[in-house]
Amino acid sequence: MRSKTPALLLPWFAVVLALLFGLGARPAVALELTRLTAERADQGVLLNFETRFDLPAPVLDALQKGVALHFVADARLLRGRWYWRDQRVGQVTRSWRLSYQALTFSYRVSQGGLSQSFTSLNDALRSLQRASRWRIADPLAPDDDAHYYIEFSYRLDASQLPRPMQIGIGSQPEWNLQVDHSFVLPPEPAPRRE
Repeated sequence: MRSKTPALLLPWFAVVLALLFGLGARPAVALELTRLTAERADQGVLLNFETRFDLPAPVLDALQKGVALHFVADARLLRGRWYWRDQRVGQVTRSWRLSYQALTFSYRVSQGGLSQSFTSLNDALRSLQRASRWRIADPLAPDDDAHYYIEFSYRLDASQLPRPMQIGIGSQPEWNLQVDHSFVLPPEPAPRRE
């Protein structure tokens, strides 16, 4: 008569192997902020940023089935105060809409009233992953030596998705593409003497 013990241990052995080797684990979705700088200029406070990410499989699948994706960048310039809450000096938002055109096999990126078509997804993503010399506030006084800092956020805006899709995606990490960062605005460089 055969023993049934090895047959009972087989499912447990498979679970242990899956835990050891990470089978079934989802890869972490990363939105990386590769560059974030700000400068004081005659036009105002200018922000430069660059992000890097790839669309996860469920997000890419939704895009290629006709669902438009919206990406939003928010920047706030705040002046630190010891006696009260920090004063908001400037706040701006920039948004992009990424859609797939099935008839022409192209991707379209829209910002405001302007749009541009791309033949590859990488080129389309590259156009919405960065901004240079983005004016986030009016010029600061040259002799203003107050403590200023910037709060920056870049994200995939899931609230712009169709309502039926919004149900249940909050627990899916693939749809949580977001990065937040804050940093001190550097002081104005001293004028050169000639």
